[in-house]
Amino acid sequence: MTPTAPGTLYLVPVLLGSTDASAVLPEHTIRIAGALSCYIAENAKSARFFLKQIPLSRTLQEIEVLEMDKHSGKIDFNFYFERLRSGTDTGLVSEAGMPGIADPGSAFVMQAHKEGIKVVPLTGPSSLLLALAASGMNGQGFIFHGYLPKEKEDRSAKIKSLEKNAAHFRQTQIFIETPYRNQVLLTDLLQNCNPGTLLCIAADISLPTEFIHTTSISDWRKKTVDLNKRPTVFMIL
Repeated sequence: MTPTAPGTLYLVPVLLGSTDASAVLPEHTIRIAGALSCYIAENAKSARFFLKQIPLSRTLQEIEVLEMDKHSGKIDFNFYFERLRSGTDTGLVSEAGMPGIADPGSAFVMQAHKEGIKVVPLTGPSSLLLALAASGMNGQGFIFHGYLPKEKEDRSAKIKSLEKNAAHFRQTQIFIETPYRNQVLLTDLLQNCNPGTLLCIAADISLPTEFIHTTSISDWRKKTVDLNKRPTVFMIL
């Protein structure tokens, strides 16, 4: 008896806050995402909200959404991959943007590679790449650091270290923060960076309130920017 071939793991980029999927996602991505009957999601509620924004080939209730367990130390891939292993194409989604980039989905992608399961990334928004492209900063040499330390002293030391790396390697330093702590991070950047260092702030990417601007720290010190609860990517060079 010929064993059943596994399904394909599709990396489905979701919206960055917009509710107009057709304005952000290509038709090919929408078509494949709408045809899938199973999803692995960082957050089930966010995944279902996304699915409501696109045409579906079945009812929302018929789509199985398996939420990632982010609190246990070991992932039960037997649970998450049961349908995938038996031939069901499955989507992987983040809370926003591209799965596997700055989210826990990368562990599921790695497991798929270990099992010989085909992985197909679909085209869609990645806030990090969109921000970098629009920043005017070095797009050939860059590094993403994720979140900076929570403690002020440690965060200040990290900012100074990133600034040194940016200057020495001419390498764009990219990082993010929990939206409600954006203003604190901005204050620390303005206090710890040299006046000539370039800072790009990219907030609400793809939304009507989108704001992307690059200028020197000395110029930023003259401006007032409200970043509270706005998804933001920060870059220095």
